[in-house]
Amino acid sequence: MRVLTWIGIVAVALIVAGVLAVTALLASSAISDHKTNVAQAQLDPFYTPPAPLPQTLGTVIRTEPLGITVEGGTAQRMLYVSETPTGTKAASGAMIFIPTSPAPTGGRPVVAWSHGTLGLGPACAPSRSTDPTADISTWLPTMMKLGWVVVATDYVGIGTPGPNLYLDADSEVRDIVNSVRAARNVPQADAGNRYVTFGHSQGGHASIWAGWLAPAYGPELTLLGVAAAAPALELKPIMSAQWDTLVGWVIGPAAVESWTHVYPDLPVTDVLTDTGRADWSDIAYQCVKNSALTSAVRQAVGQRFFASNPAVNPAWSSIADKQTPAPLPASMPVFITQGMTDEVVLPWPQAILQETWCAAGSALTMDWLGQTGHVKASLVGGPNAVPWIADRFAGLPAGNTCNVPPAVAPVDAATDASASP
Repeated sequence: MRVLTWIGIVAVALIVAGVLAVTALLASSAISDHKTNVAQAQLDPFYTPPAPLPQTLGTVIRTEPLGITVEGGTAQRMLYVSETPTGTKAASGAMIFIPTSPAPTGGRPVVAWSHGTLGLGPACAPSRSTDPTADISTWLPTMMKLGWVVVATDYVGIGTPGPNLYLDADSEVRDIVNSVRAARNVPQADAGNRYVTFGHSQGGHASIWAGWLAPAYGPELTLLGVAAAAPALELKPIMSAQWDTLVGWVIGPAAVESWTHVYPDLPVTDVLTDTGRADWSDIAYQCVKNSALTSAVRQAVGQRFFASNPAVNPAWSSIADKQTPAPLPASMPVFITQGMTDEVVLPWPQAILQETWCAAGSALTMDWLGQTGHVKASLVGGPNAVPWIADRFAGLPAGNTCNVPPAVAPVDAATDASASP
């Protein structure tokens, strides 16, 4: 009995300690949020678009120094004209990094970077962040030394008036192409018309989809290839594996916010819990670090965002199919770098992609990274993408790694079943 009593005391102490730790983290987060709100209010005038908005896509509304030091280049934040899939002109924020070395004849090559899931609120926009190069710091200086302009869209609606269209290929690609157009309209950039896209996670979805959509949308530009780090591409297997995990809480609200706008008849009641229906809009506009913290608490006490697997709901499944790109033709080279320990965009769906795309004849180079999780994928894999991008700008033939099998089996190891729901 004495032993049982002490076990009970220890258990209670651990629970209290956990509650106090979470409370301390939430209090610290609240203080940080206040400081962030003050800083963001000071940036609001820059990101407020004029009325009426210029109607020429890629128009640069304004630029200003980003306030950071970049080895081999300069950094500016930029507000430019993009548009929604309905053709309505809209403003997007961005960053543009310009090498200090002289531009070559014909203009500098351009790398269009698209960021991963960060949240839909204004403070989540990279160009409004206190650490704007957090995801690109390992390879940005090399690109500056190589003389490439790097332009990084925030996407319409993140830091600027919406709508926010998360994991919507049409919207994402328009923002990318128009960011390249805007870069060409910054006089000191001396940007040419040749470009490569590169993105992480959601931005990888955007970057790879550019291979299909960008040439027709921006015919005056020449897209030479598409690259991605841990891209969210095989959406139904990912959804099936993650819907009832912490990832469901972090990613799900942004998907609901976006897809209910693009597809107004999308059923929400069918797939969300009561808590999910009550809170999804608020969570979607939190930045990922905060939403992950609060969502971890929810998950720990047994709350779930999705009530059932959305990938088996006919309406959600149809949208996931529409937002999953088909294999690109060999004429559009593809580079994908993927961490073996990624806990968000899991490795085995990428193995499905590798087998499917190689069988279809895609010029796919897969770069499997050992002991690399999701957050670090662009930092670890980005330097590996640089020489591949350099070959595209040099006009070299694109090979593939299709003779090397995937580094993991193309099935969910947890169930040893087919990845398709």
